Amino acid sequence: MHIAILGNGISGITAARFLRKLTDHQITVISAETDHFFSRTALMYVYMGHMRYEDIKPYEDWFWEKNRIDLKRGYVEQIDFEQKQLHFREGDQLGYDKLILALGSTPNKFGWPGQDLQGVRGLYSYQDLEYMEAHSEGLKRAVIVGGGLIGIEMAEMFHSRHIPVTFLVRESAYWNAVLPREESEMVTRHIREHGLDLRLSTELKEIVDDGEGRACAVITGAGERIDCGYVGLTAGVHPSISWLKETALETDKGILVDDYLQTNLPDVYAIGDCAQIRHPKPGRRPIEAVWYTGRMMGETVAHTISGRPTEYDPGIWFNSAKFMDIEYQVYGDVSGRMPDHYASVYWEHADGRKSIRIVYDQNTQEVVGFNLMGVRYRHEVCERWLAQKASVEAVLQHLGLANFDPEFYQQFEREVVAQYNQQTGRHLKLRQKRGLSRALAFLRGRA
Repeated sequence: MHIAILGNGISGITAARFLRKLTDHQITVISAETDHFFSRTALMYVYMGHMRYEDIKPYEDWFWEKNRIDLKRGYVEQIDFEQKQLHFREGDQLGYDKLILALGSTPNKFGWPGQDLQGVRGLYSYQDLEYMEAHSEGLKRAVIVGGGLIGIEMAEMFHSRHIPVTFLVRESAYWNAVLPREESEMVTRHIREHGLDLRLSTELKEIVDDGEGRACAVITGAGERIDCGYVGLTAGVHPSISWLKETALETDKGILVDDYLQTNLPDVYAIGDCAQIRHPKPGRRPIEAVWYTGRMMGETVAHTISGRPTEYDPGIWFNSAKFMDIEYQVYGDVSGRMPDHYASVYWEHADGRKSIRIVYDQNTQEVVGFNLMGVRYRHEVCERWLAQKASVEAVLQHLGLANFDPEFYQQFEREVVAQYNQQTGRHLKLRQKRGLSRALAFLRGRA
């Protein structure tokens, strides 16, 4: 049996690796982006000079031949689902028995005048990195449109080369649809402390043509002109499936798949950023363009295709990122717009760069989420508490079990407990400090 995988990102490559572990089938991975798989989340560090391109390839180039995974560089422009044939722009064809679509995402554009000028680009692909590099020499200012994780990455990239950056963010605080108010304000302050020109409640109206097809300025919704030589479009992404919309494949925003990641067509699966789950698990969204869900989908679909049908279950929501110098972690149900029956224990350090938030349901006292800024908590411990629907007071008294900061870092769990006591009039005490042995005992059910 020949399995073709269209896309060599984390989801497609994980599927290929696990299919090889589980089967002896012929596997071909197809990509028009690069010859070999690379870590997309590390692109920024290549631009910043921290890593080379070869450093962000998790596997040596010989790995693929040794493991009998064929790599094909090419652009598929049409799929004949009835005949099971891939048609390439270069004119050749490739047949398959089963097809895995791992097509990834494309940066959003919203019809702004000038959005297709030279010097205007998102940040997703390796080609985007090359484009950004080619336009950085002599660049006097960049404008980034849209707040979020990609926007802050691009800002840090330019900032590392002392290129002035202006941010246009339509919200009143940075990423405030995702972050609660205090954390959003913390990130907003942090961005400005680094000297970035952050313009809140500001939208893009137009990108100005210099007369030769290049961007030379932007016009805001308020009519202000900001001169620049590069415009980064980072207002989110969408599945790269527009070329499949008129086919027999059933699509919505993404390619619709069932719990086993199978599409409406026999022997065709979709995974990663391009997949839209018809019936997502509680607490999860239909499309989740994050690294670890792509990896989990790749492993799941490999088991199903190899004869071990496996439902996709990403478990409890989590994510992590970095806002310049502030690390961010979230577990469970935390957002900028939480239900009225949710309450929070929120502690923030005096330096304004560290915080701990524990969200709980006031009706049941069950913990529903953790939000960490500048402090690391152990994933497995937080996940266990959320899965067990632990009470907020039980969590607070044993909060040290979650602390995952390095050994000699200061601990702040007592301050969090004190904050809760102040809010509620209770008199809880911290019973567990940080410690690996205690955390492992808890995870093994011995504490």
